[in-house]
Amino acid sequence: MIRAGALLLILVGALCSVHAQPRPGPEPAGEEPRILVMLRVPPAHFRPEGGYGGGYDAQSGRAARRRIADELASAHGLVVESDWPMPALGVDCFLMKAPANQPLQAVLDALSQDSRTAWAQPLHDFHSLAHNDPLFALQPAADAWHLAEVHAVTTGRDVTIAQLDTGVELKHPDLAGQISVAENFVDASPYTAEEHGTAVAGIIAARADNGIGIAGIAPGARLMALRACWQVDATAACNSFTLAKAFQFALERGARVINLSVTGPEDKLLHLLLDAALVRGVTVVGAVDPLTAGGGFPASHPGVIAVSTQGVTDAGDPAQTVAAPGRDVPTTLPVDRWGFVDGTSFAAAHVSGLVALLQQVAPSLSPEQMRALLRVGARTVSSQTGQEIDVCAVLARAAGACSCRCDVGTADQNTLRH
Repeated sequence: MIRAGALLLILVGALCSVHAQPRPGPEPAGEEPRILVMLRVPPAHFRPEGGYGGGYDAQSGRAARRRIADELASAHGLVVESDWPMPALGVDCFLMKAPANQPLQAVLDALSQDSRTAWAQPLHDFHSLAHNDPLFALQPAADAWHLAEVHAVTTGRDVTIAQLDTGVELKHPDLAGQISVAENFVDASPYTAEEHGTAVAGIIAARADNGIGIAGIAPGARLMALRACWQVDATAACNSFTLAKAFQFALERGARVINLSVTGPEDKLLHLLLDAALVRGVTVVGAVDPLTAGGGFPASHPGVIAVSTQGVTDAGDPAQTVAAPGRDVPTTLPVDRWGFVDGTSFAAAHVSGLVALLQQVAPSLSPEQMRALLRVGARTVSSQTGQEIDVCAVLARAAGACSCRCDVGTADQNTLRH
C-alpha cells in the first residue's frame, strides 16, 4: 500500500518531469492565423446493385472536395494544411492558414459568401480544468460513493468511454489492459504518455483488486484514449480541429460516453458534433469552468452533463450542474506513478465513470434520461456548489434495487421518463 508521504514524493517527481509537447496553437503574434473551412458532402447515391463500402466513388468525391479546397485557398490567399472527414455532420473539414496581413473576420466573411463553403470559422483553443496539489492519501469516491458496494452490482462492464484528452500511459500497472483503443489526433507530435490524460484515465477506469494503486469508478469499462490535446506544463491544450477529429472518431467507433475535461469558447463545429452525439444516444460529460460565466463550453451545451467540483463554488448554474469529487483525488500518473490532482477535469472523469456504471444496469437510458436520473438522485448541499450525487440512490433507481446504504429501495420509473 502506498502511504501519504510516498504519494507526495511521487507527485513532486511527476511535476518536475513534465515537458511541454510541440504545440499546434495558438500562433505567436505576427504569424498567420488558422481557420476551419467546411465543404458539404453530397448524400450517398444508392443503386440497387451497388456496394457501399466507401470505395472509388467516396475516394473520388473526397479528391474533388480537396480540389475545391485548393481552389478556395488560392482565391482567398489561404494555405491548406490538413483535412478530416466529418460524416456525422455531412461535411469535410479543412484546416487552412489565413494571411496575416488581412483581418481574420474579413477572410471569414468572404468565405461565408462563397457558395462552395458550408461555413468557415476560427480555430479555437481549448484547455483543461485542473492543477495538481497533493494533500491527503484518500480516494474521495471510495467512501462517499460506496464504490466497493456499488462494484458488487456494476463495474461499467463493456461500456465504451471515449476520453478526449492528452496521451495516456498505456502500460501503467493500474491501466494495462484497460485501454481498448489509443489514437493520436495531434499532428505536431506522436502519441505519448502525458499527465492530464493519464490522470483522467485512472479515475475513470483504473484496474480494481490488483493490489496496487487505486480502483477506477468504472473498472469494467472499455476506455478509448484519444489524444486530442497536448501537455503544456501542468495543463492540457487542444483546438477545434484536434477535438473534432477525435470526436468524429469516437462516434464512428461506437462510444457510448464521451468525456470532455476541457473548456474553451463557443465553437460551431463542436456544437454540431455534440448535437450529433446526443441524437445518437451518446452521453457527453463536460467539466465546468469555474472562471467563466455559465460554466464555459462545452459544459454549457444543452444536453451535456455539466460537472462541478464537490464542495467548491463553480460558475455553472447550480440547478443544471452536478457535483463530484475533484479535490485531493489520488490517481495514475506517467512513469508508473500515482499522485493527487485537483480540478473539475477530474470531477467530470468521476461522472463519466458513473454513467458507465448506470449504463451497464440500464443500457436503454437516453442522454436526457441519464441527466434527469443524476439530477433526481442528487442532494443539494449548498445552493452555490451544485447538487452532489447520491450514487446509491441513483443506482437504486436505475437497477431497481438498493446495493448500498440509501433511502430509495425501488426504481422510480417516472424518473427515467422525465
